[in-house]
Amino acid sequence: MRAIRGLWRWRRNPLRRTTDLVEAWLALAALLLILVAAPVAGAWVGSLAQDALQESVRQQRLDRHLVEATVVKKADSRPFDPDPETSSARDSHNRVLADWRGPDGSERHGTVMAALKSPQPGDRFKLWTDEQGRIIGRPLDTATATTHAVLAGFGAAAICAGLVEGSRRLVVWRMVRRRYARWDRAWSQAGPDWGRTGTGS
Repeated sequence: MRAIRGLWRWRRNPLRRTTDLVEAWLALAALLLILVAAPVAGAWVGSLAQDALQESVRQQRLDRHLVEATVVKKADSRPFDPDPETSSARDSHNRVLADWRGPDGSERHGTVMAALKSPQPGDRFKLWTDEQGRIIGRPLDTATATTHAVLAGFGAAAICAGLVEGSRRLVVWRMVRRRYARWDRAWSQAGPDWGRTGTGS
């Protein structure tokens, strides 16, 4: 937008300064970089993030196992959850004392969260465990990994565009400061003789 508004700076004009032309070229270069470099940077970062996250998905699927657990009894009470955003997701879960067998064949027993509305002894439910049968979070799924990669790409593109625009503004700010400094010097030289008839002629 700044480049379009700055097109007048390219026109022949006796009042046009060199800095006006430089500012117009800066605006055009910034616009081109934002339109070309920012999407390229976003695509590159998104691609790298996608590769890394999909590799993480594959690794987690190898390392994490879904096992069946059996409810022994319902646990006494749910501990206080300091994160209010997770409470809604856990409303349908109950703490239970359960038995399960790890992928290595080891017998496990402990208090876990079960996706059961009213757990009764003997009810069965699924758990994610590591190789030794320890409770672990469910693996990252492909769709979530892709969403994170896309967000990383958009973030990188936005940061790139912000850096380009910030750099342009910084250069223009320094040019304006120099322009004002030149004006001050010229004014201080002309100031003492200002308004006197025949001065400088």
